[in-house]
Amino acid sequence: MTSFLPDTSLDDLTPDLPIVVLTGAGISKESGLDTFRDPDGVWRRHSLEDLATPEGFARNPALVQDFYNRRRAQLPAVHPNPAHQALARLEAAWPGGVLVVTQNVDDLHERAGSRNLIHMHGELTKARCLSCETVVSHADALHDATVCGACDSRGRMRPHIVWFGEMPFEMERIWGALAECGLFVSVGTSGTVYPAAGFVADIRHRGMAHTVELNLEPSDGASLFAEGRYGPASLVVPAFVDELLGRL
Repeated sequence: MTSFLPDTSLDDLTPDLPIVVLTGAGISKESGLDTFRDPDGVWRRHSLEDLATPEGFARNPALVQDFYNRRRAQLPAVHPNPAHQALARLEAAWPGGVLVVTQNVDDLHERAGSRNLIHMHGELTKARCLSCETVVSHADALHDATVCGACDSRGRMRPHIVWFGEMPFEMERIWGALAECGLFVSVGTSGTVYPAAGFVADIRHRGMAHTVELNLEPSDGASLFAEGRYGPASLVVPAFVDELLGRL
């Protein structure tokens, strides 16, 4: 059985304590973007080995580029929903600071107004050069003729996405923020993808922060959280943010 230190409660949270929010595909699904692990999700329709691994890209770069080009092209048609907007509102008002760590590769948090944000799994709107490692904003399609503006390499630009077998971005900064937060909130996650799925256990072993899951339904890791609130993200997240801001 997992052993945790006694949990803090939401009543122990003071405005000077930082908040870390982890978001997953569930928050963007309500804006119209596909999830990956639901019964009708992306990985039920496509092979992750072909589309989301360095080896798949090496075998068939055109197939991988086309997949991400189509996902990138979807972004202008979707918009932030009330859950994204509520988290931006919380960041703007919470004195102790709010860090949003998202597993999502879309840009909906930015468009809602979040500024203190880590895309641990990368961003659809960026590309990275395999020759010089330069990362650039890139909203257009990538293909074999795409030239790196930094080193002039042709056909060496890949999506700035963390694929299976690769290390998520900014993990040192994330672990540091988790160690200092007074509240950890998980929104719209499956509780199956590591290292993000391990964040809540790490926090509860320390016994220094309250942990809350906000999800459509209990995730695979729901029992690890001290508290769970369930329903559509566009309803439960704004309600929870209103509760937090009502304490100021």
